[in-house]
Amino acid sequence: MPTTGTGMPGMTSFDQRVRDLMRQYGIPGGAVALVRDGKLIYARGFGYADAENKTPVQPDALFRIASVSKPITSAAIMKLVEDGKLGLDDRVAPLIADLKPAPGAKVDPRWEQITIRHLLNHTGGWDRDKPNGGFDPMFQSAVAAAAVGAPAPASAETIIRYMKGMPLDFDPGTKWAYSNFGYDILGRVIERLSGMPYEEFVRTRVLQPAGANRTRVGKTRMKDALADEVRYYYPGAALNWPLVPSVFPGEGIVPANYGGYYLEATDSHGGWVSSTVDLLRFLTHVDGRASPADILSPQLVAEMTGSGATTCPDGSCYYAAGWWVRPGQGDATWWHGGDYPGTKGMLVRSANGFAWVALFNAGAPNSLVNELDAALWNALGVITSFPTHDLFSSFR
Repeated sequence: MPTTGTGMPGMTSFDQRVRDLMRQYGIPGGAVALVRDGKLIYARGFGYADAENKTPVQPDALFRIASVSKPITSAAIMKLVEDGKLGLDDRVAPLIADLKPAPGAKVDPRWEQITIRHLLNHTGGWDRDKPNGGFDPMFQSAVAAAAVGAPAPASAETIIRYMKGMPLDFDPGTKWAYSNFGYDILGRVIERLSGMPYEEFVRTRVLQPAGANRTRVGKTRMKDALADEVRYYYPGAALNWPLVPSVFPGEGIVPANYGGYYLEATDSHGGWVSSTVDLLRFLTHVDGRASPADILSPQLVAEMTGSGATTCPDGSCYYAAGWWVRPGQGDATWWHGGDYPGTKGMLVRSANGFAWVALFNAGAPNSLVNELDAALWNALGVITSFPTHDLFSSFR
């Protein structure tokens, strides 16, 4: 398995563990990067960005990041708060009143209770996992478009119109249930209050000030992939399996990772394409630490990571505004994962001054991330002297 990027003294065992895990889970390619005290000290690519042509993954290769997009959207919302255009307890309904449900559809009156904070911490009122009828509307493109008489595949706005005609699953603020749809709404709030398309506002006000210039909202079809973007696979490098109906009318059957869902409509909850290097540039500019300087005020970083609406089963962590947070060591560890057909990602800011990110071009269970996390800390635990260099300047 090819490995690219400069090795770090003491991390040889970690490099090997990454390769072993990728073989174990049938993952063609991945990238891992590590920051210590704001400096990028490790960035490597493993395996293949294009398995058919044996093209190695570069350390800064671009991957779909799925729900690792949520912290990015959260930071953009905080910029609107900083601008005085939004409050976290503002009601959402007036901000998207232009998005009308299908004619004759009845809007659940509880929509009037939903706030920005509810959407950020997944307490808005939708439960995709409820027994006997739960669903994620972000992946019901044909149904949503047909329900409101809109073109397919359904845009992010079409899905909101569809959901306005559906009853909520619980009273807003009374329950935690992970909701991609809530972050879909946040993207539209950003557009209406900024007067800019979601991607343009986020790139202009969040990503580019952090130096994450290559991060973009991705495209569904393989032919529209960004330059330097990897190909996406299923475990075992099976590019064309499974086959499903395309979200694009008339396209017939396609690989689920290239047309089984409409990536563009997931922009604000899961649509970004980024690199390990860009994600760590973003993270180090919102992490509440002195260097490099944050793009958000300390007060807004605290809002973004303050106590949320649910706890881990053992009570050690909670979900705040786009981050899982585990207090400890006089600080806190924050993280978010992401999964789509053909991609797996994890972004972590640890309580002890480190941050790391891993991106892969095939799906995998959470045990992969857990084993990778353990291997990383085992490797770091035996290092007595860390590099003083900063690799950020080595990458675009």
